[in-house]
Amino acid sequence: MKRRLLVLALISLLLITGSLGVSAQEFDWRAHEGTTLRLLMNMHPYTDALLANLSTFEELTGIKVEYDIYPEQNYFDVVTVNLSSGSSSYDVFMTGAYQVWQYAPPGWMEPLEPFMNDPAKTNPEWDVEDFYPNLLEALRWSLVVGEPLGQGSQWALPWAFEANALIYRYDLFDEYGLTPPTSLPELRDTAVKLTTPDRAGIVVRGSRNWATIHPGFMTSYASYGAVDYDEDLNPAMNSEIAVEMTDLWIDMVREAGPSAWTSYTWYQAGADLGAGEAAILFDADIQGFFQNVPGESAMAGRLAWAPGPKGPTGDLKTNMWIWSLAMNAYSKQKDAAWYFLQWATSKEHTAYGALEELMVDPVRISVAESDAFKNRLADHKNFHNTLQEIIDDTDIYFTPQPLFFETTTEWSAALHDIYFERGSTQDILDNLVKKIEGMWRQRGVTKGLDLAQ
Repeated sequence: MKRRLLVLALISLLLITGSLGVSAQEFDWRAHEGTTLRLLMNMHPYTDALLANLSTFEELTGIKVEYDIYPEQNYFDVVTVNLSSGSSSYDVFMTGAYQVWQYAPPGWMEPLEPFMNDPAKTNPEWDVEDFYPNLLEALRWSLVVGEPLGQGSQWALPWAFEANALIYRYDLFDEYGLTPPTSLPELRDTAVKLTTPDRAGIVVRGSRNWATIHPGFMTSYASYGAVDYDEDLNPAMNSEIAVEMTDLWIDMVREAGPSAWTSYTWYQAGADLGAGEAAILFDADIQGFFQNVPGESAMAGRLAWAPGPKGPTGDLKTNMWIWSLAMNAYSKQKDAAWYFLQWATSKEHTAYGALEELMVDPVRISVAESDAFKNRLADHKNFHNTLQEIIDDTDIYFTPQPLFFETTTEWSAALHDIYFERGSTQDILDNLVKKIEGMWRQRGVTKGLDLAQ
């Protein structure tokens, strides 16, 4: 243990000072000097961290970087239009893991393993083994419907991620004599106790959108032992265990959530926590981080973190979102684009973003476990402990399939119907399954279908 801590401390020192070592100095960073790259980016604190350090890349390589940034509400529409047109306007773009299932099959994303495995193109100090392996695997897929992630090509690189957890007002927990709940029934009961006319006990996303399903809801759903599709790729949202979990979730939201829950997005949920209008947020851990930075919200300095609730058998499966960087398959300067990708995901830039900017959670083990990063999180109570507790079982718990966005949007609509009591939970989820089966038949999607053919 002492040796491990010493090694981590040394890595931290190397990251901060930018000491690259002899082998890195021998790598020809200026092989594409004079090239201009264009990036397509989402408006996000991770993007801000990149731009703040971009001159480092330009000075290191002699490559000029231009970029366009769009707000998230229409960012992915811009990406889809650009890629589907076969345009080479952008060389590198920001994406999520779920988008791989949409962008890779038609050939819009360049597979990265040929670059990763070429010693002439990849800095030996880049160190692929330093990435959390579950993050890399989540961006690797065979393009075969239903086949698990971690097989096939590497379609993007993890850049920084978001693990879903409980973020709560520890001053209120102390006042009420509460401890972080460890099961979904406990979470519901705790949230109810903390509910007042002016404060929701808990906030979670609720808009009619795919993004409502993937954070807290999917974390609890997977932990409960429920799956989105069974081994034969039949929709399973209406299974007995899925119905039980969904009832608990909707009861919690109805009894302790905000009155306008069905319109809640990432932004409303985080804003309520920061304004003191909610006691608990169950969403991306970084949501609380942003609200806890001094001067960023009224509740800064009062927030703490805990793992999400465990399922009935004690399982905790944390669903995640991975902000990633990918290469446009139509780029005219792929080798230069690869230089940018490896620099933007390097230990050095990851350390800069995590220690100097708001680029958490870091994808690099050496950064995430360093003393420097722990010190950065000293005022964010139990953030680091929570991340370390859940990281091994943090994953993408959806089945890879090309209708992800359409089907999860229908899933969120079904949650609305349950919330407004438009039928029994079982009947509503049975209808959801029938609708999804029809969508799959209409699009000709079946288990084992090779989408690249």
